[in-house]
Amino acid sequence: MPRYLTEQDIADFRAELCRVATERFARFGYEGVTMRQLAEALGCSPKTPYRYFKDKANILATVRAEAFARFSEALEKAAASTTEPLERGRRVGEAYLKFALANPHAYRIMFEIDQPIDDSHPGLAREAMRARQFITRQSEEMVTAGLIAVDPQLFGWSMWAAIHGLVMLHQAGMLHDGPDYATLSNFHGALMFKGAAAPSSKTSAPKARRKR
Repeated sequence: MPRYLTEQDIADFRAELCRVATERFARFGYEGVTMRQLAEALGCSPKTPYRYFKDKANILATVRAEAFARFSEALEKAAASTTEPLERGRRVGEAYLKFALANPHAYRIMFEIDQPIDDSHPGLAREAMRARQFITRQSEEMVTAGLIAVDPQLFGWSMWAAIHGLVMLHQAGMLHDGPDYATLSNFHGALMFKGAAAPSSKTSAPKARRKR
């Protein structure tokens, strides 16, 4: 007689499947992972994962949505920790780096280039948009506060491009013989602010801080 699965049993299996899938997708890419391989890693029959997810694409969308949700929570917590626009931007940037470096597999699949984010998975699209709101929010607040005098859209997206590139370089081991990621992040942030600062703010531009 088959064992009756409780809601907790189902939740636990889904969570474990997502954990294994996150690691495998990050290491081998979407095409390098099969449902059979996931089942083998979990020690279950090849058909079992299909009881919980429609297909491999659904699993990937689910784990990406969950990663974006945790990412957004980290940024939101950092943003809520202060009311000063410049300090808020700095803390959000630090939270970004902290999450990416502490969750390398989750971060990598969030930006899986072979699986674009579209309307086929509403949950993923919603969580990705939630995270993207932070791309320009801090720069818009700094413009309103008179701290910077540039297009907040261009400033925010430029900052994002730089920090994402920094994370990917770190994950690829390309910073081994160069400055550490924290030093580069602080230097870039100070440089960006100096170039964008409103005339009255140039004397209070943040200084790049070297990690000790």
